[in-house]
Amino acid sequence: MNTILGIAIGIVIFTIGLGVVLYRSAANIQGRRIRNILRASLVSYMFLIALFLFILTPDIVNAAQEGDSGAGMGFIAAGISTGLATIGAGYAVGAVGSSALGAVSENPRILGKTLIFVGLAEGIAIYGLIVSIMILGAL
Repeated sequence: MNTILGIAIGIVIFTIGLGVVLYRSAANIQGRRIRNILRASLVSYMFLIALFLFILTPDIVNAAQEGDSGAGMGFIAAGISTGLATIGAGYAVGAVGSSALGAVSENPRILGKTLIFVGLAEGIAIYGLIVSIMILGAL
């Protein structure tokens, strides 16, 4: 566990440091080079997530099954429901917010209507949080 955490921290520090170096460099950096570096960073993050899910999660679930409480899968379900809901809400607020900004710049009188749509998009995260609270309450 500490090894995986150390690798994750190392990758994060490397990515931040590389970003600072690329930002401060005076050389003309092409967008393709930056995209390749970001792609490699994303692949390494995905590898760490897969490593966590396929190696460490079964140990957590088996530990919960030995005590016959079954809480391990409940905690995983609560985390997944909150995580996916917040990812969906972030995507929805980004799409709706940018569209609302464009619409309000053309017609300022529709600001109230656009705020309603942005609020509805934010509600997705609240629904995920409520589902997580209900799952944790049932454990």
